Amino acid sequence: QVQLVESGGGLVQAGGSLRLSCAASGRTFSFYSMGWFRQAPGKEREFVAAIGLSGSTTAYTGSVKGRFTISRDNAKNTVYLQMNSLKPEDTAVYYCAADRWRGMISQVTSDYESWGQGTQVTVSS
Repeated sequence: QVQLVESGGGLVQAGGSLRLSCAASGRTFSFYSMGWFRQAPGKEREFVAAIGLSGSTTAYTGSVKGRFTISRDNAKNTVYLQMNSLKPEDTAVYYCAADRWRGMISQVTSDYESWGQGTQVTVSS
């Protein structure tokens, strides 16, 4: 397993931007695909974005395409989520997660074996 710690959340007005970071421990970060999930009050945790080992493959949920960008820096053991044009409906606790590479990017919560503690993102209208 890999230990994950998110940061970068906060309060932002609609249309603004935030960049979330997820710092990973261990020396095997490059062998994990990474995902971002979010959970709003009263709702189930949902997939947001994921990235493969080298960053050449990515996936996004439809509601964030064109606004969010996932990236990773394996030398720094860090994955990022750049969020632009934020909307109130983006308000949620955002979690990063790690999944041992199985040849594909997963959008399923149960496929991820390591999770961070979450960071709150609040978008005001």
